Amino acid sequence: MPHTDKTSFISDHLDSSVQPSEAGAGSEIVDCGVIPDTETIHEWPILLVLAAVQFIHILDFMVIMPLGPEFFRLFEITPQQFGSLVTVYTFSAAICSFFIAFIVDRYDRKHALICACTGFMLATVLCASAINYPMLLCGRAVAGMFGGLMSATIFSIIADLIPESRRGKATGTVMSSFSFAAVIGMPACLFLVNFLSWRIPFVLLAFLSFFIIVAANRLLPSVRPHAYFAHRMGPLDQLKNIFLNQNHLIAFLLIAILMFSGYLVIPFISTYMVTNVGMDEHELPYLYFFGGLFSFFTANVFGRLTDRYGRRLMFGVLAIVSLIPVLWITHISEAPLFLALTVSTLFMIFVTGRVIPLMALITAAVRPNLRGSFMSFHMSIQQLSAGLGSLLAGSMMMINVHGKMMHYDTVGTIAAAITVVGIVLVTQLKTVEELDGKVE
Repeated sequence: MPHTDKTSFISDHLDSSVQPSEAGAGSEIVDCGVIPDTETIHEWPILLVLAAVQFIHILDFMVIMPLGPEFFRLFEITPQQFGSLVTVYTFSAAICSFFIAFIVDRYDRKHALICACTGFMLATVLCASAINYPMLLCGRAVAGMFGGLMSATIFSIIADLIPESRRGKATGTVMSSFSFAAVIGMPACLFLVNFLSWRIPFVLLAFLSFFIIVAANRLLPSVRPHAYFAHRMGPLDQLKNIFLNQNHLIAFLLIAILMFSGYLVIPFISTYMVTNVGMDEHELPYLYFFGGLFSFFTANVFGRLTDRYGRRLMFGVLAIVSLIPVLWITHISEAPLFLALTVSTLFMIFVTGRVIPLMALITAAVRPNLRGSFMSFHMSIQQLSAGLGSLLAGSMMMINVHGKMMHYDTVGTIAAAITVVGIVLVTQLKTVEELDGKVE
């Protein structure tokens, strides 16, 4: 098909709500030649909606962890069964993201995000109404299905609409929703749990999801320049184009390494702080509050530094620095509250911060026509790696007769070693621009 016909086809699939004056300078829409490179789109409303979606997704995943003691008493479950509540979410997200990847580029990203949010809202209602462990487990599986799709679509929209020169800052803005979830969401949810019921956080998430769906419908543009290419490719072609590309495989391996190493440690921090470090259960909200508060500011700083100094360099620096809190938090013994909060805050700052430049780099390593499918496969691998990390760590650790968690230090050492592998591997990942400029 001639270039002009292709452009005409893409233009026909571009929602009229996205006008030339709203196009992001240097964005993927401009790169496709559909809209003249004139002036910046109204990025902040878009980023705020995406950050809100990421907020409810992260809060839903985080809130289940400190509810462990409540579920132990209420449903009389074992630690392994509680671990299943965490891993079923990630495995469900991995499976759903894999199959959705074959069709996601055929549809408007805005509509895909709204559908995912709707399913997520229904899943939180199912969790809130659970009367036994199997029903709660089912609710977590459904929430994982739609949560994984939400996250993959968010980063696809960022890459589609935000110019590369500002993509690090945009990614940092959306990633700062983790901080809001820790600073505001987690303490509020734990407060409601202590004074009302464990069901209330899930009811609250359902209400928030509804309002976010309304905001997304009003504020997000409908942009589908990728639809032309998606309709021309069958499932086998998509698999070939994505998985037979060495650069894509490096990107997948990188996110797998990062998530696996992180989730060797993350799911057990709260328990370890109580059993080994000496924190009281009622002090756990401080852990999330201070970690999230500082992460909010540092996420935006890391995003700006990524745009200024480069994604590869910033990832390397943040990943190296993250080794300190990873080893510290897994080796610390009984300590005063101030020291416990210091190490947990540093862990949240750098372990979450290193994701910002990496995500900006990964989204730049795939061509726009494959980005939706790529990010869905990416999310599938990310969630699968997180679940495997949690399972491996859980299988390695045990509680001794004194109620102390054993072998967490070994888990931390493994996580640090795997992170070092990721630091070396990132040097091999190339952006599309670097590949196009490469002399054969």
